[in-house]
Amino acid sequence: MPRSIEEGFDDFLVKLKAKVAETDAAKRHRASIEACLASNFGLMRFVRIGSFGNGTSVSGYSDIDYLASIPATHLTRSSIYSLSKIRDALDNRFPLTGVRVNTPAIAVPFGTYRSESTEIVPADYVGEVNGFKVYEIADGNGGWMRISPDSHNDYVARVDRKLGGRVKPLIRFVKAWKFYRSVPISSFYLEMRVAKYAEGESSIVYDIDMLRVLKGLWDHQLARLQDPTGFSGYVSACKTEAQRVDALSKLSTSIVRAQKARQAAVDANISDSFYWWRMLYGGDSFPTYYR
Repeated sequence: MPRSIEEGFDDFLVKLKAKVAETDAAKRHRASIEACLASNFGLMRFVRIGSFGNGTSVSGYSDIDYLASIPATHLTRSSIYSLSKIRDALDNRFPLTGVRVNTPAIAVPFGTYRSESTEIVPADYVGEVNGFKVYEIADGNGGWMRISPDSHNDYVARVDRKLGGRVKPLIRFVKAWKFYRSVPISSFYLEMRVAKYAEGESSIVYDIDMLRVLKGLWDHQLARLQDPTGFSGYVSACKTEAQRVDALSKLSTSIVRAQKARQAAVDANISDSFYWWRMLYGGDSFPTYYR
């Protein structure tokens, strides 16, 4: 059990990483999904993206995301129609799972673990820019928008390496707050915000930088973020204004708790600091202090 705040976050990180049962379950579904898409549409590339693909997932909460590069001949000008065609094919193959469109993806909610809930992002390969593959995916309005998951992964990895492998854990800590407190902020938005913040730092100390990230989100009022890689335009924090208001309310409460946790640590009151971090995350999520 942890005796310091640093040890507390280290133990918390172990808890947040995917368990063997989760990763094994995800692997079992990949082959059947890939085979279904290949037989119905042809498949140029099928690759894991998102939190699991980038090492920033949260055990029990993050689902699995795959980019499915489909030949343009099987896609239509209307991304809505394309998604519905692909949904129908997957629903026919997995009729008991409740396959549905969750733009820009198709959700296939398998099994027991959240990590078995798989999201397929159909994509049209359009070329390479600066050595990174660029795709078009559904934009939510019936059209298509450009993304480059490889460039996003490379960006986060570069910032993480620069800071000794401490940025991806920080992203996990922020995402854990989102999931444990049901904060309706996009995981991708948080990942880009944290990486952008960390890019300007010379070191990362988890309890200090967790507070700074939360305050930064508040200072920006969850405004749209210009994609640091330059591929995806602007990234929105929330889908609706109502969600943004809800997120800001929860953010305000969490900042107060993080400030109390940090002040307690400065005052060498480690027990109180643990108490406030546990309050921030809720329940028994954060480790218990051990004298």
